[in-house]
Amino acid sequence: MGQFDTSSLAGKLLLAMPNLGDPRFYKAAILICAHDESGAMGLVINHVLPDLKLGTVIQSLEIESNIKVPESLLKLPVICGGPVEIARGFLLHSADFEQESTIKVSPEIHVTGTLDAIEEMAQKQRPQNLLFTLGYAGWGKDQLEIEIMENAWMVSPATKELVFHTAPEKVWDKAMAAIGVNPHLMSDQIGHA
Repeated sequence: MGQFDTSSLAGKLLLAMPNLGDPRFYKAAILICAHDESGAMGLVINHVLPDLKLGTVIQSLEIESNIKVPESLLKLPVICGGPVEIARGFLLHSADFEQESTIKVSPEIHVTGTLDAIEEMAQKQRPQNLLFTLGYAGWGKDQLEIEIMENAWMVSPATKELVFHTAPEKVWDKAMAAIGVNPHLMSDQIGHA
């Protein structure tokens, strides 16, 4: 795709522009977990599913275990990670937990997509930082690069502070501010100069 360098999008945040037009991505902040020449995969980190907690998800899966899952994990809010495979769960967590299937998104942020990770996390009392998402956002070959060139997305650094320690409803605004953009001055109209 020529002039636009997207070689380093894994570990970055994509911020939906107001003119995106897809309500599923309104003010979405998406952590890009994987990106290569075949496409990209990311997790929306700021669209909390109302009244849904990790404990409810665990109950619905009827996981039988002798391990006592801490109340703090059971009360963890569930985030809509994206519109693809919405029944598939992902654990976005700090680097103090790792399994063989864990993907290192950045030195501080990892993602694990296995059910047994919940039990292992409960046993080890780790990780310190955790988000649980259902579903993901995906792009085919060159699709994300084209959308970025069409100004559908802005790219921002993904810090541990933004991902794990910022209230979901404030992530988009704080990430915009981190790259020097005042979202209140942005128009949702598409135009040409």
